[in-house]
Amino acid sequence: MSEVLLDDLRDESEELDRLVADLEPDGWATPTPAPRWTVAHQIAHLAWTDDAALLALTDPDAFTAHVEQALKATDTFVDEGADAGAADPPPALLARWRDGRARLHAALAAAPAGARFPWYGPPMSAAAMATARLMETWAHGQDVADALGVTRTPTARLRHVAWIGVRARDYAYAVRGLTPPAAPFRVELTAPDGSGVWTYGPEDAAQRITGPALDFCLLVTQRAHRDDVALRAEGPDADRWLDIAQAFAGPAGPGRPAKGAR
Repeated sequence: MSEVLLDDLRDESEELDRLVADLEPDGWATPTPAPRWTVAHQIAHLAWTDDAALLALTDPDAFTAHVEQALKATDTFVDEGADAGAADPPPALLARWRDGRARLHAALAAAPAGARFPWYGPPMSAAAMATARLMETWAHGQDVADALGVTRTPTARLRHVAWIGVRARDYAYAVRGLTPPAAPFRVELTAPDGSGVWTYGPEDAAQRITGPALDFCLLVTQRAHRDDVALRAEGPDADRWLDIAQAFAGPAGPGRPAKGAR
């Protein structure tokens, strides 16, 4: 497990922690862009998912049983977990999230090299799971920042979010019952500080995506509508992907409406 990746996961979590640590109770009740979810729901969901990730790492059989229960209520189990956590007093919820992510950090650091662990989508290595936790922390942190009227400065940690967004291309098709394109795509993303371009896929690929890394990350985490990001698709398959891109496991998300449609 890369220490850089674990450090980036910790830093992403601490950045969000700073946004909520001093909130008054009314602040925790602030509605976020996710329908019906408050700031408390966002943090409760992260705490709940951290607990699930820890279970997958330490007791795969118990996690499999957990997934079987979740499959009985695919449309509600995520909201139910968030509702339960959001009902706790904010200090208790914050303490639970902090404790859970610390225990998860230790479990990720101790995971055997090459091991794979169950998840809601395909099984994952510990590194991929850490990347997924960073992606989700960043995405839900964006919801919190938007709710509180805070503009966050994008960092090089977005490279992890972009990576998992690219890697999840075929999953975005499969979860919608579609057949993924056979050929890989080329993705070229401008780093947040403008210092370079992050590239994925073969340079001579016929299907290409280009644009700002921040916009790509907002799209694949479904925090922005395609109409509101500056991404360019070359080729019909790449164009279709931008309509359904999804970096997270689970059912296909509805995405966010375009700004003009709100």
